[in-house]
Amino acid sequence: MPRKSSLPRVQDLTQDQWGLVTRRQVEEAGIGSTTAERLTGPGGGLERVAHGVYQIAGSPIPDHRDLRAAWLQLAPEVPAWERTAEQGVMSHRSAASLYGLGHFPADRHEFTFPVRRQTRRQDVRIHVRQIKDDEWIALKGLPVTRPSRIVSDLLWRREDPEGVAQIVIEACRSAFDYPGTFVDSLAPHAFRFGLRRGDGFALLKWFLDLVGDSDTQRWLGEAREHINRSVFNEDGSPSPVSA
Repeated sequence: MPRKSSLPRVQDLTQDQWGLVTRRQVEEAGIGSTTAERLTGPGGGLERVAHGVYQIAGSPIPDHRDLRAAWLQLAPEVPAWERTAEQGVMSHRSAASLYGLGHFPADRHEFTFPVRRQTRRQDVRIHVRQIKDDEWIALKGLPVTRPSRIVSDLLWRREDPEGVAQIVIEACRSAFDYPGTFVDSLAPHAFRFGLRRGDGFALLKWFLDLVGDSDTQRWLGEAREHINRSVFNEDGSPSPVSA
């Protein structure tokens, strides 16, 4: 059995990681390899969740545990509370699932990194794209792209437009995001749908009409207000975006 002082030290590491800890974190906390082996062995106090990721035995199972464990694996030496977007952001279908938006099955764990990252897991998909600071938030203790970024990412992937439209409506209804930010994120996709190039407002309207919602006119009104506030650039020149 491991020394009594070892498990409480590991428990301290898991307090802000939903009861989870990586083998690398255990070792970097100064716990020797022999003791770590005992901790992760039968009756040792840590239960294996994924390769190199463990949970305190008997602790409550967190929501989206498999997704959280997959994220911890991608930078096993960095505690969850110290991570930034550089260590991966939940995105695409995984992000929609975290919000509870839409009906796309999150059959893979999807993350976006600013630089290429390798993984051997077949159920993990890495996307390499830049994420601006205003395109992600902390949700349930995890970095996750905002719904406006989610729908843009899904459209780049050629996902079903009606499924994407459902995410737009549900995000607006729940105030997870706002019509104006959708106007901006949808703009690069307008031309593919036969609309004027860069016309995010028209594409937002098309999505809202596609699914139908009693608050459609309200959302469009808020989108127009956003556009009116953006009519002029900071240098006073007219903006090309208009409704």
